[in-house]
Amino acid sequence: MDVVPIFATAIATSTPMVFAAIGETFSERAGVINLSAEGTIMLSAMTGFALAESTGSLLCGFAGAAITGMLVALIVAFGSITLQKSQIAIGFVLALLCADLSSVLGNPFVRIPGPTVPEMSIPVLRDIPILGPLLFRSDALVYASYLLILGATAYFYGTRAGLLLRATGEKPTSAYVRGAHVIRLRYAYTLFGGALMGIAGAAFSLDFKAGWSHRHTAGYGWIALAIVIFGGLHPTKVALGAYVFGVLQSVATLAQSSIPDVPTQVFGVAPFALMIGVLVISSRRRGGTQMV
Repeated sequence: MDVVPIFATAIATSTPMVFAAIGETFSERAGVINLSAEGTIMLSAMTGFALAESTGSLLCGFAGAAITGMLVALIVAFGSITLQKSQIAIGFVLALLCADLSSVLGNPFVRIPGPTVPEMSIPVLRDIPILGPLLFRSDALVYASYLLILGATAYFYGTRAGLLLRATGEKPTSAYVRGAHVIRLRYAYTLFGGALMGIAGAAFSLDFKAGWSHRHTAGYGWIALAIVIFGGLHPTKVALGAYVFGVLQSVATLAQSSIPDVPTQVFGVAPFALMIGVLVISSRRRGGTQMV
């Protein structure tokens, strides 16, 4: 069996999760846990598809989705930073509210065709054995996710601004002494993380799961949050977790066609259950290593 197409598909389908998980990583590094991810992704997916279908512009769709994500993140930031209310409670309520809003507002756009991100293979690089088909025969969104992973890692661990970002979440007093405006930074990074979550939503409805339907991206936000936690808030590890989830989805799809007697619902749920198992096992191994 040629595994290259399987992994290539896994990388492509993991792209929305990469954006969502790294967006949450920025927010949590700044000290704000945005538990609205599930609802944010769903509402942004609906908004992105609705705008792209109405205007015929993918750019408008992604921009609208990013703004949607930022607005939801602004509510989280205002409630938790300015009003000093529980981040967990605010995020959880918003997750439920945004999910329901996406269903109500998105009803006119259910199961209708719309624009999708076109394929864009990179000349020369696409012809490299193995790596070409694996990494460079996809679309602009996938390539942007590569840059996001590299850029976020370099920013966190190779710049003074990244150092201040980590200090803002871990040791806000130290960050303040170093000249950082902690509240302003927390707002900025929470909004930026929300924008990435919004882009993740549009990536689902305009690329990976093209179109819109009720609870179109159900479950992906919670998985993104879990990946961030078990990835230790490290962009590269978080992205790796997203790719593992993509591989599990690809394997489930392949198994569905190979084992037709098993109900299709099993294969739809299997990647989520398996991913949770992988995260638990990896967490236990890290815990065991630390104890030794």
